[in-house]
Amino acid sequence: MELQIRKLATIVEEIYEDGQKKLGKPIKKCASLAVIKNPFAGKYVEDLSELSDVGEYLGGFLTKRAVAALGIEKEKAENYGKGAIVGLDGELEHAAAILHPKLGKPMRDEIGGGKAIIPSAKKIGPAGVTLDVPLHYKDAAYVRSHYDAMEVKLHDAPKADEILVALVVTDGGRPHARIGGLKKDEAKGEDGLR
Repeated sequence: MELQIRKLATIVEEIYEDGQKKLGKPIKKCASLAVIKNPFAGKYVEDLSELSDVGEYLGGFLTKRAVAALGIEKEKAENYGKGAIVGLDGELEHAAAILHPKLGKPMRDEIGGGKAIIPSAKKIGPAGVTLDVPLHYKDAAYVRSHYDAMEVKLHDAPKADEILVALVVTDGGRPHARIGGLKKDEAKGEDGLR
């Protein structure tokens, strides 16, 4: 299968203030998106391994773009997440095939690690639908200060026969996190949890 990319987009948020209090250092979030042709739109196909191969490629490609857009060294990435919106002629399993079997390793390679599971979201929807991509700390999923999400949307995607794939990387957790729990500097990062 030849990967057909119709559109790439990069969305960068820089957060300077939250809750009427300025941050000492801005927190940056970046979503790197690809809108691709869904080769299985409109038909049921048992073997979705071609989409898993697409996920492997996009895992590295989109993460590299996100890190570059953040303007950080790859090891400075703290949060990550992934998501996909399948157009109306596709099925939810098409998103799962892209996001789960092979995407994680190249994504982790591009941020210099990542012991924790990469949180994900997937849905079926029309062009312009939003997706909240869940985020958490890359090396320990229980670091509460980094539980977050980034909303992504493109006005013209996905078309019925497309899939919008979104990978998100940040250089920090939530602004002014103060609900307790495991702190980033306390995390051991051995098991991906704590």
